[in-house]
Amino acid sequence: MMKLPKLTAVIEPGEDGWYVASCPELGIVSQGETPEHAEEMIKEAVELWLECADESEVRRRLDERKVAIKELEVTHA
Repeated sequence: MMKLPKLTAVIEPGEDGWYVASCPELGIVSQGETPEHAEEMIKEAVELWLECADESEVRRRLDERKVAIKELEVTHA
């Protein structure tokens, strides 16, 4: 199996009171009733997807979805 880079979980409130969790590097989305539950669910979704995905598909998604996490320093008037 290929060595994966560090993956990211983005967790944010959804419109229905649940939390939406996504892994932007692989384009996988899940949800949960709490932030912690959403984190558990996205981890499970990524693991299940990786079990079934062809290595070429994993590489394609990682190559197409280059993600950079940066802190923004902004000024305002």
